[in-house]
Amino acid sequence: MSQSPPPSFSYSRLAGAALGTMCGDALGMPVEGWSAGRIEQTHGRLDAMLPGRLPAGSYTDDSQMMIAILQTLVHRSGLDPAYLARRFLALYEPIRGYGGRINALMHRLAAGEPWDRVATDSWGNGGAMRVGVLGVLFAEDEEACRDAALTQCRITHTHPRGLAGAASQALAVRLAANLGAAGRKPEPTEFVERIAAKIEPIDQHVAQRLRAMPPLPHGDEAAARSALTAAYACDVSAAEAVPPALGAFLAAEGPKQAIVLAVSLGGDTDTIGAMAGALAGTYWGLDALPAPWLASLENQSAGRDAVLALCRKICDENC
Repeated sequence: MSQSPPPSFSYSRLAGAALGTMCGDALGMPVEGWSAGRIEQTHGRLDAMLPGRLPAGSYTDDSQMMIAILQTLVHRSGLDPAYLARRFLALYEPIRGYGGRINALMHRLAAGEPWDRVATDSWGNGGAMRVGVLGVLFAEDEEACRDAALTQCRITHTHPRGLAGAASQALAVRLAANLGAAGRKPEPTEFVERIAAKIEPIDQHVAQRLRAMPPLPHGDEAAARSALTAAYACDVSAAEAVPPALGAFLAAEGPKQAIVLAVSLGGDTDTIGAMAGALAGTYWGLDALPAPWLASLENQSAGRDAVLALCRKICDENC
């Protein structure tokens, strides 16, 4: 007898979102800023963890800020933005690749400025890169999912496009969790329209860019890569990074393919990989992530096993 899939909110899906984020982040780290052509010419199909500015399997600021969200959920039993801002600061390691704007923001937090006064009017993807785990936690409450995504985003990003990007990613992960629990395959046009309609009141441009999703040949990495790189800049903006991450997930036949495709798009590879990884890990679950990747992830004090322990605690308290 086949086992039924886990429910929308489960340890498998939460840990899948968290470690999927870390896998995509680490896979994309050594080629961040590269073009799709350069990645293909240098590595062919990049499907193994390689060293870059950090050792192979290392995560960047994307996962470090996601870990701060998990810590906040454990220690505050909810999304307390003041506490989350303190966790962002406590975990902050510039070597992880934070941008200059976030470095300045961290210095302002360290100087004692309130969390709700340090953000800038940024349209970047930083609020989206870290938010996937909230899509699983709030899988059964769409409005709470959107609100939590916006709350955590406002610590660092207040531009409507940045906010809409964060909400898009969280709502997409939520939808992936529910589709996975129902055993349903995502239908790309329906999936994208569901998200675009929900975030249009926040920012029409991001909704428009989501609706610009090209036809996605299922399982054909080369064709999907060509379509997505033609449609999107795949840069650090929310409007040009969130849609291709969704596209990589929707075009893939499994989590490895989703993450490999996302990283192959070039540009902000660690972030696009992290977002596609959160979607894929949520939909297919933790055990579907490639075992060699999981074994390669860094495992220091705030590494793989610590993240799994945080996910277990959250599930023990909420499942």
